[in-house]
Amino acid sequence: MSSKQILVVDDDSSLRSVMKMQLEEAGYEVTLAADGAEAYELIRETRPRLVISDLKMPTSGLELMRRIAAEDIQPTLIIVTAFGTVETAVEAMKLGAYDYVTKPLDFEELVLVVHRAMERQNLLEEVRNLRSVLDQRYGFEGIVGRAKSLLRVLDQASRVAQRDTTVLIQGETGTGKELMARAIHQNSPRKNGPFVTINCGSIPKELVEAELFGYTRGAFTGAHTSRPGKIELADGGTLFLDEVGELPLDAQVKLLRVLQQGEIAKIGATEVQKVDVRVVAATHRNLQAMIEDGAFREDLYYRLAVVPLLLPPLRERREDIPELVKHLFSKAKERHGIADVELSSTVMQHLTRYRWPGNVRELENVLERMLVLSSSNLVTEADLPEEIRRVPPDSSTFWIELPEEGVSLEAIERELILRALEQAKGNQTKAAKYLDISRRTLIYRMEKYGLGQE
Repeated sequence: MSSKQILVVDDDSSLRSVMKMQLEEAGYEVTLAADGAEAYELIRETRPRLVISDLKMPTSGLELMRRIAAEDIQPTLIIVTAFGTVETAVEAMKLGAYDYVTKPLDFEELVLVVHRAMERQNLLEEVRNLRSVLDQRYGFEGIVGRAKSLLRVLDQASRVAQRDTTVLIQGETGTGKELMARAIHQNSPRKNGPFVTINCGSIPKELVEAELFGYTRGAFTGAHTSRPGKIELADGGTLFLDEVGELPLDAQVKLLRVLQQGEIAKIGATEVQKVDVRVVAATHRNLQAMIEDGAFREDLYYRLAVVPLLLPPLRERREDIPELVKHLFSKAKERHGIADVELSSTVMQHLTRYRWPGNVRELENVLERMLVLSSSNLVTEADLPEEIRRVPPDSSTFWIELPEEGVSLEAIERELILRALEQAKGNQTKAAKYLDISRRTLIYRMEKYGLGQE
């Protein structure tokens, strides 16, 4: 299959010919079909990357899309129609169309739409290749979705996986940072080597260096034998430093040496040891703010953040929640051997509105809890945790008209804080909860804007 292959479907022979000429001038390879039936057979035979189809013709464009979807054929689709109503556009989008253009055609616009569609297809194929590898071994549950922000970071991950460079994965708790690290390792030249994980926040400070670098016999009281550290165990593979922001400063200095010189010194050893390790680090903390506070070394930060990847929180990709719910609920049913329980539509509405501070991990836990506690074959609104059930219908929609001359972000923030305090009748704890921030953060911002000092 050519990377620039397009199938044009239209019952107007003259329009087909003109589209073919215009697209070939733009550098694409074009095949023609006169109706949906002929197009369907060509799609099954040639697997084009992009299909441009008229909406109104024998075996219509919508019918062609339905048949393609049923066969799990995956070209990107653009609909051409003289009936550019909202209804037909929505119907086409529901069936998987990327975009639509209206007759009479503006060929410059058509070529631009095709360029964008091809870029999207490239991105989807790269992500699909990455996922296909990971799904066989890890499931990749935490990184399901099609939001642009997610596709962008997955594309970046698929590119960097092939290069033996250091990666820093940033994102809130529960966004899938370890899954991303495993994805990078599994899709890298080191995939046959070890993948070693160390959670920097779960080790007592006095044991961090021993865990990372290992020790020799007699190095300290209780060291009856020599022991390799996590870095040595990762030799030839990938070391995943989860919550790297929790590392003590003295351990940060020694980690910097590993990154700069590729060598370690065990506790009690008189000589250094060479290691071949790729480091992937992750954190939910703001390392640059920690640098300003003197809690994290700036030189180590820049060594780790050669390629920074930012996983978006679930609340910023709400369009992915239905797909995630379906995927995770299915996995939970399979895991517990429960096949005949379904979610009601009202449950899905609540799940989509909720902010998910714990992200995908919280969503997965909530779905599993509802499944195992359900007393019937239908999970309803009554089965939802109270904090999700009480979210009002319009809480996820907050709209501000932006004037052309610009706005003051500080003025907007000050006004929001004032309104939250008014609504909470001056109760700072309630106002902070309403704004989804800590009380300490609220007090800091009140002091910043001179609120409550009158």
